[in-house]
Parts: sequence; structure tokens; C-alpha cells
Amino acid sequence: MSWTDATTQYARALKQGQKYHNACVIRGQNPYPLVLDDVLGESPVARRVPVGLVEIPMEQIVGTTTTGRKSAFAGNFMPLLDATTEFGNKWINLCTSHLTDGIHDPIVCYEYMGQFYVTEGNKRVSVLKSYECPSIRGNVTRVVPPMSDDPKVAAYYEFMNFFQLSNLYDVWLRQPGQYPKLQAALGLEPDHVWSKEERLNFLYSFRRFKAAFTRLNAEKLDVTAGEALMVWLALHSFTELEAMDAAALDKSLAAIWPDVRLLTQQSPIQISTEAAQQEKINWTRLLGFGRVSHLNMAFIHAFAPEKSAWIAAHELGREHLKEVMGDLVTTTVYQCPYEEAYETMEKAVEEGAQVIFATTPPMIGACRQIAAKYPQVRVLNCSLSMPYAGVRTYYTRIHEGKFLTGAIAGAMAKDGGIGYVANYPIIGTIAGINAFALGVRLTNPTARVKLKWSCVPGNPVEELLSEGVTVISNRDTGASQPHWAWEWGTYQLDSSGGLSPLASPRWHWGKFYERVARSIFAGSWETLGVETPQKAVNYWWGMSSGVIDVELYDKLPSGILQLGNILKKGLIDGTIDPFLCRIADQNGIIRNDGSHVFTLEELMHMNWLCDTLDGSIPAYDDLLPASQPLVRHLGVERDSLQPETEEEKAL
Repeated sequence: MSWTDATTQYARALKQGQKYHNACVIRGQNPYPLVLDDVLGESPVARRVPVGLVEIPMEQIVGTTTTGRKSAFAGNFMPLLDATTEFGNKWINLCTSHLTDGIHDPIVCYEYMGQFYVTEGNKRVSVLKSYECPSIRGNVTRVVPPMSDDPKVAAYYEFMNFFQLSNLYDVWLRQPGQYPKLQAALGLEPDHVWSKEERLNFLYSFRRFKAAFTRLNAEKLDVTAGEALMVWLALHSFTELEAMDAAALDKSLAAIWPDVRLLTQQSPIQISTEAAQQEKINWTRLLGFGRVSHLNMAFIHAFAPEKSAWIAAHELGREHLKEVMGDLVTTTVYQCPYEEAYETMEKAVEEGAQVIFATTPPMIGACRQIAAKYPQVRVLNCSLSMPYAGVRTYYTRIHEGKFLTGAIAGAMAKDGGIGYVANYPIIGTIAGINAFALGVRLTNPTARVKLKWSCVPGNPVEELLSEGVTVISNRDTGASQPHWAWEWGTYQLDSSGGLSPLASPRWHWGKFYERVARSIFAGSWETLGVETPQKAVNYWWGMSSGVIDVELYDKLPSGILQLGNILKKGLIDGTIDPFLCRIADQNGIIRNDGSHVFTLEELMHMNWLCDTLDGSIPAYDDLLPASQPLVRHLGVERDSLQPETEEEKAL
């Protein structure tokens, strides 16, 4: 009976092999298993390392070590030769043994970059693959490539460290930094060695997750189950996965599928520099089908406005929204610490919120959870460069205003003593620092700018004063208001210690909130600055939108005031680009020869300082504890940070 069953199985496997082979030929692709010798070609090999006996995921076996009998198999390791051949006979005999006693002898193979190439045991692989066995035991020798700047190679070296701890090949992650994050997401210390029980428990739940991923991946996305799991773990705990049934798991994965899809895009973020003045009208909504007649908009703040200029600016924006939209909108304010953001947003939705604005970046995790759970609610987070399809983010191009204030500071600092107090080393901030320095250079070519940080221990203003600085660019106030003090804007000190304000960027968030509300009423929310709906939308609006402006002190010398207005007009109409000039960094590297127009991504992720700046970008460990959560989410070096500690989570 086993022989008959094995013969039937061979016929089934042969059909699968022929189908795979023919489909590859039609597409002009290689129809046979890969060959390691061909894959390596002339590529250098750092070393070959005996790994020993391991459980090999069947889907990661992709080829053979040498050409040998590769033509006997299709690329999926299903047979291509007739059952009457010697090969067919041996395959059927091996299948008979599998059905009676099982296949116990391990195969012998090489592993290179997470894929396996068989030296001995091709037919064993073929038989077990035909029965969809998830894994096979094998004696493995690892072929290690030399370390390089290639992200995949860097990720592979991290995998080798992970394998030493877990003895698992099943989870494949192709971007650096992911394996340490997986270890942290599982609640394990970075150097924790997995027990056999931990490994088996993980594999049981991970294979359930992989099955759900396979069911949903009808698009055949170039995403591994491990990579999808990392997206899922950003919103859920592994304990939840262990407790979920198949239906609940499918539902939770489907809710974040847009974020999984983003993993396939080389640039997953679409940056909207400004929405069109005239949004496209959705005529279906205009004629009454699904038309929105009133909006409940929730504002989630982490601090009280009287204690935070940042929150005060957003509150002024909310007041503007109420004033211009009248009875069309109802705004509700919620204040909560970061760790209660999700519950607070849940409450807002229960109370009827249709739009949520979370006004601080560390709330992004709660925003993602709410967006996944309530796809009908429009969720926005005030942050930048966040690759999450379900949450739109918004920020301002503060570097435009900083360039203008730098030019004013340079013109007013006759002795060249200029200081700059930066808040956090986050995305976009470094561009603002450099833009200020370039503005100073425009009007005072020999001046140097002393850089200090408010996010590290010490008093930056006192330090600057002790160094003889007479003009200081300090933190910017939230919006136009008749309040000039030590902590706000760019100002000058006179010989008697008096303070003269010069200029300061201002946020006018109300113009953004108004534009969002009007787009929803017009039925054009989907097209508000959006060209590629499949990408995550990040609004990064500048002075031309009115969301960011620069207030010039009216007692400036008339010539300098005139210069400020000329620069402001050029920044608004786009005829002035602060970075379109020759720029060298502190190491003497030429960053621009004067002809390069920096992309938005280059400006966002700038992590170097101009050569006219004295100071440096602080390391994460040097930051005040209260500053670390924001830098973890938005820091210019966030991707290289170690996973969050329990102490940081508690902050």
C-alpha cells in the first residue's frame, strides 16, 4: 500500500514541478534550484563555519551546492523526471520509507545569507517538501560574507549573534537593528540564551503567525513572516499572540496590513510639503452621499498649555479652528501622560471623536493602535518621518525660519559672538541649526556660532553668557504673543545686561487644523497633499503654507528689518533656498558645492554640522532622562539605538 501511495505522491509532486518549471520558462526565469557556486561567483568569503545539526526551515532551502543533478528538480525541489527513470524509482522508494518509518537521516548543506544549499539529501528535501513538512534536520556549514556597509550584510551579522542565543533559523529579518528589537519585544535581555522550552514555545506561536501571514499575503509581498511579526509586535505583545485564536490573529494582522505593505517600498513615506490651495472636490460627498456635516475633533496633549509653549501653540491652533469653523466642529481637549495615551484616545473615540490630533511624537504608538482598531477615525500625530500608513503625521520646516533669524542675528552681532540653544537632536532639528548658521554666514561671514543643548545637564544660556556671547537664539515661542523673555526667540544683550528681542519663528497650527477640517468637509481628505495613497503621509509644511512664520521685532534697524522682509518673501515664494550654497561640515567634508538641491529626506535626516558651528550633537546616553523618549522616537540616530529599557518605558 505504501508503494502505491508513494507512486501517487510522486505523480502529484511531478505535476507541481512541471507547473513551476513551465511558469518560470514563460517569465524568463531560472526554472531550476539555485547553485551556491553560481550565487557566490567571485564574491569574497570571510570564512566557513561548521554550525552543526540544526532544524532547517524548509522554505529557506533554495538550491544545491554544485550543478550536479539540479535539472532533476524544479526550483521548488519538486521532481521533473519521469517515474520510470532511476531517479523516479529512488524517489518513490524513499517516499515509501518515509510513509512507513519516516526520514531520520539529516541532510548535509551549506547556508549563505539565510538560504540553504544541499550537498547530500536532495531527494529527502524533495519528498518532505511534497508533504509540506515545515522543517528538516541538517548538518550545516555557514558561509560568512565579509562585513560591509550593505544593510543586508549588517543584518546578517546581527542574525549570527541572534542564532548564538536562540539556535533558530526560522525568523528572518533583513534590516539592521531588528534582531535586538525582537529579543527585547520578547521580554528577554540582550544576551539571554534561550532555553529549549522558550524556543519551542516561540516556534509554536511564530508558526501560527506565519500561517496567518501566508493566508493574508495574497499579493505575494516581498516581506518575510519575521518582518511582518516585527510590525505586529509594535502594537501587540507576544503574550497576546500566544492567547489569540486564528480568527483574532487574522483580524489583528489585517488591521496593520497597510504598514506591512509599506515594508516593500524603498521610500515608504510620502512627504507633503504643502496641500494645494484648492483641494479636489469629491462630488459624491458634495451631492450628499456620505457627506460630513459636523466634525468631532479630539486634541490629545501630554502637558498643560500653561507649562508647555509647544502645547500652548497647539491650543492657540485649536482656538483658531473653533473661530473659523464655528458650529461645524466641536473640539475636545484631553490631557494625559504618554503611558495613558491609548486609553485616553479610546475614551475620545467612545465620546464620538472622528478626528484625533495627538500633539507630541511619543504618542505615535497609541495612535497606531487606535488607527488599527478604528479605521474610520482619522488619526494624526505631530511628528515627522514616521512610516505608518494608518497615521498621518505633521510638522513644520522650522529650518526656513531659522535661516531668517540667523541672518538677523549675524547682522546684529557686531562682535561675532552668537549662541544657539537647541532643544533635541531629532529629525529636522539639525537642518534648523545648520540653516541658522548659514543665515549668520550670509550677513556676518567671519562669525562663529556656539551650539548648546537644553536636553543635557547644565544651563545653556549661562554657559553662553560666560563665553562672551551677545546674541542668543533660544527656544522658539509657540505663536505670536506679546511676551519676550530669556527663554524665547533670538535676542541681543546690551552692555548693561538689558535684553532686546530680534526675531523668532512662530507656529500657526490653526492653519493646518483648518485645512484638515475643510478637506474632510469637501470630501478630499484622501487627496490632501497625497499623490501616492499607498504610502505613509507626512505633512512637512513650510512658510508658504502659513503654518510657520517669523516674527520680526519692529524696533530692529530699518535696513535689517527690510532685509528680514526680503528674505521672508524669498523663503515663502521659493526663490531662496538656505542650503543652495557651498557648505562644508566640521570635518572639512564638502556637503554641497553650491549646485546641489537637498531633497526633503536629506534635510530631515541631516546628522552633521556646518563648519561655522562650535559644538556637537549629543549622544543618546548623554541626554537628560526626560528627553530620551522623544529622541528615541524622532532622533536623528534612532535606528541605531538599542531597544528601549524598562526604565525608559516607565518615564
